[in-house]
Amino acid sequence: MAPVTSEHGYDRLSEVKKFDESKIGVKGLVDSGVTTIPSFFHQPPENLPGPKPKNRPKLTVPVIDLSAERSTVVEEIRRSASTLGFFQIVNHSIPTTLIDSVLNGLKSFFEQPTEYKMQFYHREAGKGAAYSTNFDLYQSKAASWRDTLQVRMAPVEPDWDAVPDMCREALKEWDKAAVGLAEELMSILCQGLGVKSDRLKELSFLEARVNASHYYPRCPQPDLTVGLTAHTDPGALTVLVQNEVGGLLQVKCGDDWADVEAVPGAVVINIGDLLQMMSNDEYKSVEHRVLANPVEGARVSLAVFFNPSNREGTYGPFPEVISAEKPAVYKDFTYADYIGRFFRKELDGKTLTNFYRIDNKTG
Repeated sequence: MAPVTSEHGYDRLSEVKKFDESKIGVKGLVDSGVTTIPSFFHQPPENLPGPKPKNRPKLTVPVIDLSAERSTVVEEIRRSASTLGFFQIVNHSIPTTLIDSVLNGLKSFFEQPTEYKMQFYHREAGKGAAYSTNFDLYQSKAASWRDTLQVRMAPVEPDWDAVPDMCREALKEWDKAAVGLAEELMSILCQGLGVKSDRLKELSFLEARVNASHYYPRCPQPDLTVGLTAHTDPGALTVLVQNEVGGLLQVKCGDDWADVEAVPGAVVINIGDLLQMMSNDEYKSVEHRVLANPVEGARVSLAVFFNPSNREGTYGPFPEVISAEKPAVYKDFTYADYIGRFFRKELDGKTLTNFYRIDNKTG
């Protein structure tokens, strides 16, 4: 829970509550003309990006052509998933027109008058669309400069009447296309592990999906906060598209951070904690962050998080990736236990994978 007071007697919880109950979001603050950001957005120094190292080449996430020979694609994706945990794909099955349509529809929602958006502002993710600022607003040390529209797509279909009409149809089409692409990618990732290609599909990993669209407007003091703190994703796979405002999404690469460039028509893919554990550390779930936006145009992104619908199912390393030379690194666990632990902590980069490690004494 956010500390009630700071050393100067600042009542953080009261300020956070007042902001949350106003339902104006970060965009509302920007529209009001603020030139300084509220104190509860001030991130601790460890969350802020340091100075960029001089004379060091710029690091970027690989872009993979999905129309290449299957064996080439499997190897390139396996290599990227095993090292950086992130890659972009082009020449995939999702039309660029659909990507543009869904991102434009979402941008249109975020830029509606505050009075309109207020009807969607709540923190109950199961009710159609949930618009809010930071799902961990009350738990985190500091808030991040973004607004979010979240729609839980499956296993239960959303109440579409409770989804903003300017992005409703595009989200329906996007969901179908994202599932088709994720099925292809899960097959490729399984093949890269030597596991039956439809194993993740059989384990219900296409059947629980959440769409989260983030809106990052210009921040008047971008050196004091971030758009999204460094974290790993808890699920199996994340499929993301972003608009043309690039240079903000970054992936941890050793001691440095690699940029995820805004490539027109590309889809960004990253491995989540669940798949890292099921691959027995063959694939890597890597920390990533979004910097606060210093420019006038807003960055808009849309991520689909793929999780198993079988909450009571037991998950752990695939038998095919375990051997005498490489024994299981993780114990088995239920998804219900796993996701419950995720939501009881703040989004702060501490991965849950360590909790389920066999050599972890606290698990």
